[in-house]
Amino acid sequence: MKNMLNALLVALALGGGLAAAHAQAPAAPAAAPAPAQPEGGIRSQNIFDVKPDASQDPGFLDQTNGERQRVMPGNNSPMWRQVSGGVTGFSSLPFEEAPEAGNLIQRFVKYPGSLYTNAGEAWRQTRNNVIIPYGAALLFVTLLALAIYYFTRGPIRLHERETGRKIERFTPFERATHWSNAIAFVVLAVSGLVMAFGKFFLLPVIGGALFGWLTYVLKTVHNFVGPLFVVTTAFMIVTFIRDNLPRKSDLEWMRHGGGLFGGKEPRSHRFNAGEKLVFWGGVLLLGAFVIASGLFLNKLLPGFVYTRGQMQIAHMIHATATLLMIALIMGHIYIGTLGMPGAYKAMREGYVDETWAKEHHRLWYDDIEAGKIPAQRSAEARSAHAPVAGVRVEGSPS
Repeated sequence: MKNMLNALLVALALGGGLAAAHAQAPAAPAAAPAPAQPEGGIRSQNIFDVKPDASQDPGFLDQTNGERQRVMPGNNSPMWRQVSGGVTGFSSLPFEEAPEAGNLIQRFVKYPGSLYTNAGEAWRQTRNNVIIPYGAALLFVTLLALAIYYFTRGPIRLHERETGRKIERFTPFERATHWSNAIAFVVLAVSGLVMAFGKFFLLPVIGGALFGWLTYVLKTVHNFVGPLFVVTTAFMIVTFIRDNLPRKSDLEWMRHGGGLFGGKEPRSHRFNAGEKLVFWGGVLLLGAFVIASGLFLNKLLPGFVYTRGQMQIAHMIHATATLLMIALIMGHIYIGTLGMPGAYKAMREGYVDETWAKEHHRLWYDDIEAGKIPAQRSAEARSAHAPVAGVRVEGSPS
């Protein structure tokens, strides 16, 4: 009995101690409420509002690439700023073989019709915004003007009947020189026009694959025929320069516009002022620019390193001079074929009728009539046309 009472007292004592300990323990903190989520999910910061500490440096934009690497590792903008500005770096390749090896992007320039930008882009803008559209307009207007003149005025015909007596206008050598130069020019003009304008009118018709092969072939032909044109042009100048020297009568011919717009055709020597304009302005002046720039583009001129900038300028000169030359020669071709009957036959066979010479080149005919110029100049012509070698003197029996 006594033992049972002691055990009950011990149990009550332990229970009271645990209750007191529990009463003295601090209460557990309440759980914090979950933060409210912003509407629309995660929101990012505006990148234009983020600036690295290094960019606050007053000399930040003037730092070299090495300085930039210390404050912003991996940022190579100073180097690329120099590259895009045309700064030439170091290259171990020899300058004679690779003059632009250390230059990735050309310097900034401004060509006619372009913005102030790197030279490659400026050349592209000049070609696409000036040379191509205005060149096409020039050729179209020239062709349209010739067509309008032909259908409104018609060809320049003879006023008198032909006599049947022939005068040798061009020797076999002169004709060979002219035709070789003319054929080379036509091949170069056609191939060049296809390469320049073909993507606008041929590419949509024949497709990219065929157009690619066509332009490749024409480019190859263009490069090989070019030197032939150089040689034949030199022969043209030497062969015809004497009869193309300016004379006083040329001013009268020009003053009357060659008789193209009514009235009698002014008197002229073997070549009139219009033909001399084609010779001096087209064959000699524009031909010199076309030939020099073409040889440069083919890297056939010695003493040059042929940089991209030089090639771009040479291309612009070549394209501009060629388009002007084509427009001028189009007028020459018109007069020599549809515009003046008998002119094409003269270059094909070498002879013109006495009436043709008298009406179109009266001063030249007068010199032949006076014996200053032989009617038949080549030995082949004198032997083959001996019965008709003489020219009727005006007022003498036919």
